[in-house]
Amino acid sequence: MKEITKEVYLKWYEDMLFWRKFEDKLAALYIQQKVRGFLHLYNGQEAVLAGALHAMNSSTDKMITAYRNHVQPIGLGVDPKRIMAELLGKATGTSQGLGGSMHIFSKEHNFYGGHGIVGAQIPVGAGLAFADKYFNTGGVTMTYFGDGAARQGSLHEAFNMAMLWKLPVVFIVENNGYAMGTSVERTANHTDIWKLGLGYEMPCGPVDGMNPVKVAEAMYEAIERARRGDGPTFLEMKTYRYRGHSMSDAQNYRSKEEVEEYKKIDPITQVLDVILENNYATTSEIEVIDQRVKDLVAECEKFAEDSPYPDKNVMYDVVYEQENYPFLPHKL
Repeated sequence: MKEITKEVYLKWYEDMLFWRKFEDKLAALYIQQKVRGFLHLYNGQEAVLAGALHAMNSSTDKMITAYRNHVQPIGLGVDPKRIMAELLGKATGTSQGLGGSMHIFSKEHNFYGGHGIVGAQIPVGAGLAFADKYFNTGGVTMTYFGDGAARQGSLHEAFNMAMLWKLPVVFIVENNGYAMGTSVERTANHTDIWKLGLGYEMPCGPVDGMNPVKVAEAMYEAIERARRGDGPTFLEMKTYRYRGHSMSDAQNYRSKEEVEEYKKIDPITQVLDVILENNYATTSEIEVIDQRVKDLVAECEKFAEDSPYPDKNVMYDVVYEQENYPFLPHKL
């Protein structure tokens, strides 16, 4: 694995802080009704993405996830201004404003969604891996889902086929404790989700999802196994979300005290502590990073606010074209 250096820690800090502040801004815009529909935020889970990106080969490896999907494409290189524009339903968004919060895509940057149907991305991720094996691309697909989706039958079908065909895929459950609002303890007779892999003799295990170093180490081992042709791995990232399932979640299933306890092991704070303890940066240098993040979030907001809404005719262009119905000319 690439060495985890001073530069890596500084990048982790800036990236994770930006992802956090970017979504804090989205929350504010949601309250102003500028972001419509559902909004699922990633606050608290940033180490899962930061660690994975360190272990991946971004030129060949793919990523697919559920609807908590705003910061992953940013990490893979998508312009964050376009992500915010998409969330505001603007024409400059990643899908011209037609996908919105739960459906961010960028084939160019190997990000395959953004899926609103619970667990739908699990077999799709296996399918992407099948394509990589078939065409011998050398790529590995990171297939993410939440603890709620781990109860879907499609997971078992995908696990079985992935092991049978030794597909180059890493299955990752981001266990943030509560699915849509029901604790893991209430959805099964066991709390170790990673043990589901044992039934398929799939390498599996738990990972500290609040620490990017632990995530990177586990992901690298799983990715290299897949790249060698030895098949899939199933990792349970034990993490936590500070906000509700979505912005409309009243969070009656947990206490504020519990949330505050988890904030004591905040992944951003953990990285900052390492930076300061090892003198990787001074307090003033950290303040410069903080300001840079603040400025970039403001730049994203301005771009999205200033962008136009898509033309209404675009709605027809992205459905289908009927040859014997020429009354709706297509532009795309």
